[in-house]
Amino acid sequence: MKIVNVVCSAGRTGFYFDDQRAIKRGAGHDGMFYIGEPVTEGFRSVRQAGESISVMIVLEDGQVAYGDCAAVQYSGAGGRDPLFLAEDFIPVIEKYIKPELVGKEADNFRELCKMMEDIQVEGKRLHTAIRYGVSQAILDAVAKSTGKMMCEVVAKEYDCSVSESPIPIFTQSGDDRYDNSDKMIIKGAQVLPHALINHVGTKLGENGELLADYVAWLRDRIINNRASSEYMPVMHIDVYGTIGAVFGNNNYVAMADYIEKLGEIAKPFKLRIEGPMDCDSTREAQIEALSALTAELDRRNCDVELVADEWCNTLEDIKLFADNKAGHMIQIKTPDLGGINNTIEAVLYCKEKGIGAYQGGTCNETDRSAQVCVHCAMATQPTQILAKPGMGVDEGYMIVHNEMNRIIALYKAKKATFEN
Repeated sequence: MKIVNVVCSAGRTGFYFDDQRAIKRGAGHDGMFYIGEPVTEGFRSVRQAGESISVMIVLEDGQVAYGDCAAVQYSGAGGRDPLFLAEDFIPVIEKYIKPELVGKEADNFRELCKMMEDIQVEGKRLHTAIRYGVSQAILDAVAKSTGKMMCEVVAKEYDCSVSESPIPIFTQSGDDRYDNSDKMIIKGAQVLPHALINHVGTKLGENGELLADYVAWLRDRIINNRASSEYMPVMHIDVYGTIGAVFGNNNYVAMADYIEKLGEIAKPFKLRIEGPMDCDSTREAQIEALSALTAELDRRNCDVELVADEWCNTLEDIKLFADNKAGHMIQIKTPDLGGINNTIEAVLYCKEKGIGAYQGGTCNETDRSAQVCVHCAMATQPTQILAKPGMGVDEGYMIVHNEMNRIIALYKAKKATFEN
């Protein structure tokens, strides 16, 4: 079935664009606003509304497939592509992508994505957010054209199987790590709470004591309020390199001692620590340090798992981290990888290497990008998937949970019909 048109509309995301460089330089809070002037190119204020672009592919029978272009909260930072504003990038899609898609058969997701990812403008690849959203629309177009669910298209083209059971959902609290944890427990989230431990003095503690107290509080909160003793969520806490800041990025024994202590406090629940250190120098330094700490924990038979995040932004990065066992699990930040074809390949590569695959993303996405990511996850079956967008817990968890259950119900119904 041919593609006859590509239409774009500007949209909002589930969170905000924040100027990370300005925040690191001391921009203060005033309610939901930041005080101060932006320093990263493109920002009008330190915090501004997140923007998206819906890309709608019109098929010759009138069906409309769509995906949403979106970028991470800290756009323009850490080597990422510049701030993603709809008014700047809708013309790019209309000028460079629309002519390439119109007239093509919507019959092969991988081939159409390769064509799209190879497009260059003035010698540069398209913005990661554009490739992210257009690839979602392509997947939906192929699914509609072939009468399949998106997860079935992925499973067929990548030789994997659609899951008939839910993938564990990871919820993130933002700074509201107490009230939002309560929401997660009520909802029965399988992995929680992220917690945003990004400051030594106020969140980790000069000797790690504040995080230890929080882990103990969370343990007791779950035990005292869970609906059933069968509810055993994984604690997954992102520490943004603060453990390394306190104990030394290369002091693997001291870091392992502290992490092992946290693991004991968390029991009977399993603990994951994301981003224990942040080596600002190079990707190679980060891989070396995280590999060494992973090996130290494994030598001790410690059951706490480390999660790679910093310096792990592209498919190439993910492969290097997995090859070097830099962490027990790797976050695959979906918008940073560009086309969702890269997310699919990243999950499958991690699984092949025996590394946990965390199909993540950002709070600054949309309901549509979250739904399409669920289809990718149900086909590739990562260890866990992020609830997104937003930081309110309820909304992101609902979107991901409900789309997952729709897929399971429809897939089982289709199988039963075919078998009968």
